[in-house]
Amino acid sequence: MQEQIRKTRKSDEKVFDAVVNGLAFLIVVVVLYPLLFIVSASFSDPALVLNGEVILLPKQITLEAYRNVFQNEQIWNGYANTILYTAVGTIINLIMTTLAAYPLSRPDLPGRGIFMVIITLTMFFSGGLIPSYLLVKNLGMVDTMWALVIPGAIATYNLIVMRTYFQSNIPWEIQEAAHMDGCSNWKLLTHVILPLSKPIMAVMVLFYAVGHWNSFFNALIYIRSKDLYPLQLVLREVLMVSQADVVDSSVGLESKILLAESIKYVVIIISSLPVLLMYPFVQKHFVKGVMIGSLKG
Repeated sequence: MQEQIRKTRKSDEKVFDAVVNGLAFLIVVVVLYPLLFIVSASFSDPALVLNGEVILLPKQITLEAYRNVFQNEQIWNGYANTILYTAVGTIINLIMTTLAAYPLSRPDLPGRGIFMVIITLTMFFSGGLIPSYLLVKNLGMVDTMWALVIPGAIATYNLIVMRTYFQSNIPWEIQEAAHMDGCSNWKLLTHVILPLSKPIMAVMVLFYAVGHWNSFFNALIYIRSKDLYPLQLVLREVLMVSQADVVDSSVGLESKILLAESIKYVVIIISSLPVLLMYPFVQKHFVKGVMIGSLKG
């Protein structure tokens, strides 16, 4: 009887594993296929792409769209600006979020619950676009880098995740022992808390860096000078110019339509590639930090 039950369980487990593996494979295909198609389409003859002949692998490889995009000097200027905004903004985000999350994680902070309620409310209510713009303008940050990195110095969700990580993974007894040994709060943070918080720091770097890299709306609102445009605005201009050329030109209309189609795919690759290259380096910390920081506590 027990042998029969054991065999039934093994059979059920095999069926379950097969279903899970099948679903996982389906999800991988759904996620990877659009990425592979975009890469293939960017290298393929745009006429074949429009005709639906490019399914997975590139056909009649051409680099015309890449040449047109990279010959634009604004692309490189936008890359440099975005790298600067991402680096400076992420550093500011990490410093401000850590300095806010650590005190809120300590049980001896007076009024900690009230502070958390006030901070959490900002996730659901804000002053709106016009008051935010007026504030940035009155602070003299319009058309400067600071308009893109200062207003979003702390993301409420990331603050809550980091605070939860500190509470759940760094025992209060360690902090008390450090205080008894004469360790100041600042030294405790820099020599004890942060070395034990590499997973959550990696998660914060990824979250904030991706946010800055993909930032589009704030630059559209606050930046006037094209020399300060981030990559996303530059790519938007490239797309708009290519489409305008198609509309306004009567000579070589078909070739311009095909070129504009290829440029769309090239723009997607250019804007996504740095983030895709960065993710593998923080992946091992990313999963651990997200799970611990968001599910515990």
